[in-house]
Formats: sequence, structure tokens, C-alpha cells
Amino acid sequence: MSPHRISPSLPPVRVRIPGPSGPPGGPSGLRRRTGPALAAAWLLTRAVMLVLLAVDRLGDTGVAGEVGLLYRGWYDQWLARGSFPAGDVTWQYPPGAGLVLLAPGAVPFLSYFHAFVALVLLCDAVITLALARAARTGRTASGTGPDAVGGTDGGTGSAAGAWLWVAGLPLLLNLPLARYDVPVTAVAVLALLALRRRPLAGGALAGLGAMIKVWPVLTLLGTPRGRTTKEAWGAAAAAAAGLLAVLVLLFDGALGFLRQQGARGVQIESLGGTVLQLAHRAGWDGRVVYQYGAMEFTGPYVPSVARLALALTAAAFCWLLFWRLRARRWTPATPFDAAFTAVLLFTVTSRVISPQYLVWLLGLAAVCLACRETVLRPAALLMAPAAAVSALAYPLNYDEVIGATVPGCALMVVRNGLLLAAAVLACRRLWRSTV
Repeated sequence: MSPHRISPSLPPVRVRIPGPSGPPGGPSGLRRRTGPALAAAWLLTRAVMLVLLAVDRLGDTGVAGEVGLLYRGWYDQWLARGSFPAGDVTWQYPPGAGLVLLAPGAVPFLSYFHAFVALVLLCDAVITLALARAARTGRTASGTGPDAVGGTDGGTGSAAGAWLWVAGLPLLLNLPLARYDVPVTAVAVLALLALRRRPLAGGALAGLGAMIKVWPVLTLLGTPRGRTTKEAWGAAAAAAAGLLAVLVLLFDGALGFLRQQGARGVQIESLGGTVLQLAHRAGWDGRVVYQYGAMEFTGPYVPSVARLALALTAAAFCWLLFWRLRARRWTPATPFDAAFTAVLLFTVTSRVISPQYLVWLLGLAAVCLACRETVLRPAALLMAPAAAVSALAYPLNYDEVIGATVPGCALMVVRNGLLLAAAVLACRRLWRSTV
């Protein structure tokens, strides 16, 4: 019997296993399909928003007047002359806001109004591009190392964030184009997206944002412990202090906004305002007046409601601090989730919930959805209906809200109920995923 025949060795078979981002060519094919669709949606929706702003006939017709009258008045009478609005109770912004309101004056071939809207659209486009870039599976700039696709620290990206921003912002109708909250949100979004790989840059952007609208400093709440936190918080403090020093030297009255903030009452669109609206329906004899640049309640128990709101804000701060001390597990999405949760908490406990606050929440919710590891997807998605209901309240039916009619109260109950539900859900999910 012949010996066993040994088969010749076969060449090794190379098997290509798809990575986390799908089959070969998947991500690039997805980008080829998503990019043009996202760009087309942005162009279409922003064109509609521009038309609505130009016509300005939706409900309360004072949407465009904020830029043409208030912002332009501050620019002409104060900022262009080297001073912040002294004694103006409607000026309630940190001094860095003056730089945003000065920027349209640097475009000599456009009117102040048109230059301001162009600035907002530019910042809107920057947010969209940043979120679209983050959707490219969360790679580092070099595409290698531990932060690369499938690495231990990089996470995976999602186009859901960019789509939420592009489709969600128009739900507020023409309002975002006539407020300076989109530029502020752009700074916060860029700060969050930069934190993981460039903590110094992310921290510096957060510090600059804090000098414009305070809340962007909350983007640093969820930075991982250790070197990242030290670098980011140190850069934020240095950037904020440096900008404040420059503004104090160059402008008069840079800190005057602090006096106006302390005198604020209870705005009709806040959570406390909704309680007072319902009380008014039940016979409470308070009334609504225009003061400090907003429609606010006056009458019995209003100071108590305002103090309760401040106490709830302090309690929210304590909870966030307690969470930070107890948190042990960090994912690539934790900084995003923590920032969104913090801004949600400070929004729902505030004495003031202006409709443009939804711009901030949409931006931070979009950053959360841009990372597949987020645990706040349900809370983030609630921002879309909250924005739509907010637009129904202002500008479409603001007279109903002011008059505390049944439809006006219903709109505020639904909008603030959505924000409160999102805040509770965000706190619960953030705690369970990290502590």
C-alpha cells in the first residue's frame, strides 16, 4: 500500500472582515449619498427661513425687529463708541456678546441687518459641516491610533446629529436668523467636538463661549478625569480671563450686565410662568407686563416663584457636581451627554425660557446624536417636537400665551412638559450609564 498522499499546501485565503462601519466601501458610499442630500436640505430649509424672515408676517411680527432695532441700537449708540449699554435693562449679556454684535459692522457693503443674518447663516453652516464631519465614524485627524475607527476611545459617528440640526432648526421658523444664539451654539458645538482630541482648543472655545453667553462653559462638565480635564479647564479659564481683560480695557461698563440679571422676574414662557398661567386661569389676580426685554408676570407670589426657580437651579448645580464626583465610566459620548443634560437642567429651572433657547438645545442634542455611543437619544429627539411647539407659541400664537387663554396655556404645558421630561430622562440615563 502506498503511503498516504500529502496534499500540496494551498495558498492562504484572505478574508476581509468588515469593520464597525460596515462592508467595504460602506462609509464612503454613505458619505457620497448623505453629503449631497444634507447640503440640499440645508439650502432648501434655510431659503424658506430667509423668506419667512423677509416677510415677517407670522403671528408676532417683531421677530426681525430684534436685529433692526435692539441690536442695531446697541451697536450705533454704544458698542461702536467703545461702551456697553449703560443703564439699559435689556442688556443682560456677558461682554463677549458685544463682539458678536459688532461683527456685522465690519461688512461695509451690507446693511447691519443683512450682515447679521449672513453671520448667522455662516455659523449655521459651520455647525452643519462640523456635525457632518463628526459623522465620519469618529476618526481622529490622522485616522490611526486608539481614537481611530473601532479603537477603544474613538467611538463611531452618526449622521443623525447633522440631520437633527438641519431639519430641527427650521422648526423654529424665522426666529434663529434674528437672534445671536446660533453663533453662540456654534462655539459650543465646536468646543465639544474638539475636546476629545484637542482639549486645549476645546477648553479655549468653551471659555470664549462663556464670555458670550455663559452656558457654553457647561460643555466642560463631562471631560474625562486627568490630563484632559486639567488642560481643558485651564485653557477655558485662561481664554475667558484674557478676553474679559481685553474687553474691560477697551470698553466701558463691561460688567454692567450683572446688575440687570439679578432683577429679572418670571417670564411667561418659563416653567414657573406656566404655573402662574394656570393659577391665573384659576383666579389668581397677577398680570403680564413688558419689563427687562421680556413679558413677565407681576403680582402676589411672583417673587416666591422666582426664588423657587433660583433654588431649583442651585439644586441642579449640586446634582451635576455630585454626578461628576460619582461618575466612574466614560465613553466617547459622555462629554456630549453631560453637556446636554446640564444645559437642559439649567433651562428648565430658569426664570426665563425664551424660544431661542431651543437653538442651544438642538445644537447640543445634535452633538449627542453624532456619536453612536450616546445614551441620550430619546431625550435628544424630544428637542424636535419641543422646537415645533415652541414656534406655535412664539411667534404664531404669542397673544394667546400672553393672555393665558386655554390654547396658550396648553402650548406652554406641552412645550415645557417636553423639556422637563427630557431633563428627567437625561439625568436618569446619564447617571445609570456612568455611575
